[in-house]
Amino acid sequence: ARAASAGERRVLDVLADVYRNHRYLSVPEEDGRLLRILAESIGARRAVEIGTSTGYSGLWILLALLKTGGRLTTFEIDRGRHSVARASFERAGVGGSVTAVLGDAHVEIAKLSEPLDFVFIDADKEGYVDYLGKLLPLVRAGGNIVAHNMASPPPDPAYVRAITTDPALETVFLNMHDAGVGVTLKKR
Repeated sequence: ARAASAGERRVLDVLADVYRNHRYLSVPEEDGRLLRILAESIGARRAVEIGTSTGYSGLWILLALLKTGGRLTTFEIDRGRHSVARASFERAGVGGSVTAVLGDAHVEIAKLSEPLDFVFIDADKEGYVDYLGKLLPLVRAGGNIVAHNMASPPPDPAYVRAITTDPALETVFLNMHDAGVGVTLKKR
């Protein structure tokens, strides 16, 4: 990735540091770049991430939100990873564009009420159906739901069924040679 501004350079520098030193449960760089492209291409202004980990994927999403003027709300259950992520967001200069929630996302996302443009799910695999059920009504028509680990570890078959059999959704699977990503469009 090449920086088009000093702000992007700062985020990319922190991304490189997180990748080297705090990559625990992070997406591969290719998947992070995909998140940025998807969020920015739909003009996402309200994004949600389930499974912050150490902030790597969130920083990729925030690169898009820098361009759209958007905000990220991200959920992490582990106090240590949450702390690392918050520090990374601050170092990258995007702390003002993110709300990092510490807690069980199954409970915390029920508090959301505003429309969403972009959702990224990368947490407990058996929870994907619950996350989808709670967030899909908030996703605007034309919005994206992106799910990680669609190849490895094996995804919950109920989630795959939910995103491939609902006529209101269109889903493709990408990067299946690696962890795999499911990209779902909520049709207009």
